[in-house]
Amino acid sequence: MNRYPLWKNLLILGVILVSLVLALPNFFPQDPSIEVSAARKTEMTAASADEIRATLENAKVPFKRIDTLEGGKILVRFDSSGDQLRGQEAIESSLSARYRSALTLSTDLPGWIKALGLKPMTLGLDLRGGVYVLIDVDMEAAVDQALDRYVEDIRTQLRDAKARYITVSRVQRQVIVKFADLPARDAGEKVIAKQFGDLKMEVLEQGGDFLVTLAMTPTQQKQLQDFALQQNVTTLRNRVNALGVAEPNIARQGDRRIVVQLPGAQDPGRLKEILGATATLEYRLVDTEHSVADAEAGKVPAASRLYRDRDGRPVLLKRRVIVTGDQITDAASGFDSQSGTPMVTVALDGPGGRRMLDMTTENVGKPMAVVFIENRTTTKQVDGKPVKTTAKVEEVISVATIREPFGKRFQTTGLDSSEEAHNLALLLRAGALAAPIQIVEERTVGPSLGQDNIDQGLMSVIIGFLAVVVFMAFYYSWFGVVANVVLMLNLVLIVAVMALLGATLTMPGIAGMVLTIGMAVDANVLIFERMREEIRNGNTPQASIAAGYDKALSAIIDGNVTTLIAAVVLFSFGTGPIKGFAVTLTVGLIASMFTAITCSRAMINWIWGGRRLARLPV
Repeated sequence: MNRYPLWKNLLILGVILVSLVLALPNFFPQDPSIEVSAARKTEMTAASADEIRATLENAKVPFKRIDTLEGGKILVRFDSSGDQLRGQEAIESSLSARYRSALTLSTDLPGWIKALGLKPMTLGLDLRGGVYVLIDVDMEAAVDQALDRYVEDIRTQLRDAKARYITVSRVQRQVIVKFADLPARDAGEKVIAKQFGDLKMEVLEQGGDFLVTLAMTPTQQKQLQDFALQQNVTTLRNRVNALGVAEPNIARQGDRRIVVQLPGAQDPGRLKEILGATATLEYRLVDTEHSVADAEAGKVPAASRLYRDRDGRPVLLKRRVIVTGDQITDAASGFDSQSGTPMVTVALDGPGGRRMLDMTTENVGKPMAVVFIENRTTTKQVDGKPVKTTAKVEEVISVATIREPFGKRFQTTGLDSSEEAHNLALLLRAGALAAPIQIVEERTVGPSLGQDNIDQGLMSVIIGFLAVVVFMAFYYSWFGVVANVVLMLNLVLIVAVMALLGATLTMPGIAGMVLTIGMAVDANVLIFERMREEIRNGNTPQASIAAGYDKALSAIIDGNVTTLIAAVVLFSFGTGPIKGFAVTLTVGLIASMFTAITCSRAMINWIWGGRRLARLPV
């Protein structure tokens, strides 16, 4: 007799029940929604929900309900994607100065499922929609920044070598060093040639001035721009990975653009904020030798620059930067134990740490400032249409006296909120952008297109499934019905494992699911054909069942393992949707082996295993 031990039956039953529970959230519909969060220096309060409700009612946009999310965000649910788009237009028109809005889809789960922490399977950009961003990298700014660094470095080298010079300045795409006389220029030229020999150097004498001009060669500019583009791709990927977006697609497009596709984004508003932000820090000494009042009157010393703090008060800082954001290796947000205010703990690389140690050792008792630099994008209404403008903002966020020398690790305070500290730490940890960026195209792949794809994908799965069900029931009778039940369990297992792993389902993933259906049926066909062969050889029904599973096992494993190897290769070398296909195929193959070999035998054992049979219904 064919029997499984009790523990084995209970184990199979337990796996099936757990899979059903894990797959359950995927059967609830997703509402077209708008996620609203506070802009900088704005707080979400209880009145915010009322304000959003009044805005939608005034615009006569029907909505389902307004929920308050964790983190002080508000979710507005709609019945249709059309209402969703009209709702966002109304919120952007009236409240864009204080609130940010982003389109999303939100599953309306019952409370007990939320309490279990279960979530539906993440859908890809082509199914659920998501954020598509085309980013332009400012290549001219990358070259300008490099020339600015050369200005600072040349000034430092000449000063360290005690070579006399009048000024070091950048004029368009040249660095010009001015000397007082010929001996000074000759001495300075040697220092510059030794340290900056890769630059194109020219010696001139104009109007009694002795000059050395330096410029980057076209090859150097091209290499610098390629590096800036690649560095920005890496930085954006680090930022997206830090946010936990599944299977993002970040790729270079042409000579100066980057395409970012973020499928299944749970927080699209924050994603766009983090992608577009270029926040970084600079540490500079405060100029205590000159008057701030004179600087405000226009008499700014050549080696200093006038900044303002967040309250608008003027602060005169040295132009020479101690360390910049690209020398930061780690950053973590927290709260200052003494003041209780948000702070970021910063760690520097080796050169940055040594430079900070030298500067703080030489300037104990003097004030040092932290400059927060950010490119902010604001939306203004011009002739009734929203127009985005980007501006570089440089603010002094803290001025503190250096009590004692410090090096690689220290704290920065003066931030507005814990969220700003968290975002700044994330940006610093992910690395600074090598060149400024600007979002030139931002597209949310609409829920309607995603729904069409879902409908078509589901239709293909259903048609394939029904065709297999009819064939199996017709050709293998009641054993075919068992195979169909197992096939359904196979789909449930795939969905459950995908939801458990947090994997993203894309259109190629659906193709992998359809392929898996064929593989799962193929295993049962092998088993049933073996049984028929055993019956034709004169074996008893029970012996034919056992022989069918035992003899087909090696062929099933061989076929699935070879396909599994192909799926692993696809996952290793593929990107984006290809990885999605590989993940679905891998999960489906493992699930089909479990259901076709173990679950189907358990069902057949349970129905026919303990009975004396004259013939098998196969």
